[in-house]
Amino acid sequence: MDKNSALKQMEEMIKKEIERFREEIKKIHTGRATPLLVENLTVDYYGSKAPIKQIASISVPEPRVITISPWNKDDLAKIEKAVAESDLKVNPQNDGVVVRIIFPALTEERRKEMVKVLGKEKENARIGVRKVREEIGDEIKKAEDQGQISEDDKFSLKEEMQKIVDRANKEIDGIADQKEKEIMTI
Repeated sequence: MDKNSALKQMEEMIKKEIERFREEIKKIHTGRATPLLVENLTVDYYGSKAPIKQIASISVPEPRVITISPWNKDDLAKIEKAVAESDLKVNPQNDGVVVRIIFPALTEERRKEMVKVLGKEKENARIGVRKVREEIGDEIKKAEDQGQISEDDKFSLKEEMQKIVDRANKEIDGIADQKEKEIMTI
């Protein structure tokens, strides 16, 4: 293991962790409708589970409304059921052509709940970054034990690793702060 490959591997793993965090927080309801809230809900589709985005088109005609137009009208009831049973806490309306979901304006209390959920996701991302650091740190320790790197190299690598972790945590904080602003904006 050489110094550059260890750092490069660490940066790649952390990048994936940050991307996972971005994807998770996209699902957090901000008071505005977005197709991301429903596109991956699964529907019973001819004996298997399929995400809504594979059997219908999803649009946002108004800031707090999502419409789902299935390609096969027989799927309307299945889509309605999937949305109703989801953790979105909304009542879908089936008008025989589309399933319409109207999101109520978020109350202050609900916004604070969403910020708490965001905080948990942020902490999960930070934990993921720490796990990456530990994993690479263990590899460095093994390399030192096997005489592949010197003790000085180990310490300089650990310093570089900490800089990468600090940058990642700063990026996670920035992403979370931006999402919190979205949630708290009325």
